[in-house]
Amino acid sequence: MVRWGFWKNRTHNLARMSLGDLVVAFFSYYAVLVYLGLTAVTLYFAALWFVSWAPLVVAAIFAMLAYPLAWYVLHRWVLHSQILYRSPLTAAVWKRIHFDHHQDPHNLVVLFGALYTTIPTIALVTMPIGYWIGGPAGAATAFAFGLLSTVFYEFSHCVQHLNTTPKSSYMRQIKKLHMAHHFHDENGNFGITNFIWDRLFGTYYAEPKLRPKSATVFNIGYTEEMAQRYPWVANLSKGTRGDANPRRFRSESTAPDAPSRAGR
Repeated sequence: MVRWGFWKNRTHNLARMSLGDLVVAFFSYYAVLVYLGLTAVTLYFAALWFVSWAPLVVAAIFAMLAYPLAWYVLHRWVLHSQILYRSPLTAAVWKRIHFDHHQDPHNLVVLFGALYTTIPTIALVTMPIGYWIGGPAGAATAFAFGLLSTVFYEFSHCVQHLNTTPKSSYMRQIKKLHMAHHFHDENGNFGITNFIWDRLFGTYYAEPKLRPKSATVFNIGYTEEMAQRYPWVANLSKGTRGDANPRRFRSESTAPDAPSRAGR
């Protein structure tokens, strides 16, 4: 994990952070800087290969509309598929990009996607159709707006895990839906900033109290039984908590690199 500046020697518990703390942490995180840097580079190439505005506008709109569907598909049928932990080749990736987040939902360090999975995925989702719409400039534009959509998604996701009530009614609603996914039933509300696809595929639920609480909401199916059969994630985690509630952040007195202030 790359850490410097605001990130050095900090654990970043979102439940203890203010929005201001989050803004500083977010825009100093290396993955966000990479996304923004790549956006600038790809927009430069889009300008270099520019032919006309119309296909670039269409490519940008396509990228922003495709992102929620791509996320839904990956979130529901890949990250929650209970397949990736069954192989030693994919167990570490699954642990890093999703299992750890469900185990410790408010830990900012494991909330961000890993660049080695996000960037290729964004490119595969956006660039081929962007190229079909507008050639090289269209591919570059679609990729750039896919990256910007990722930054928006990541920031919205972080805000949802803050221990604050958003002023915006839209943000309050999507936070409520996402917290239900983390703390009530992981088999629904797969969207982050958009729940249209949950509604269309029948996985949307607005009121958690109207459905039973999932026994696997914190381990997303990687139970003690599964850990015995497929031990690779448990080995990397130095054991498994099974069906227990998310672990609390270690106290400042016991964390090996703990900061001295709350909200880290």
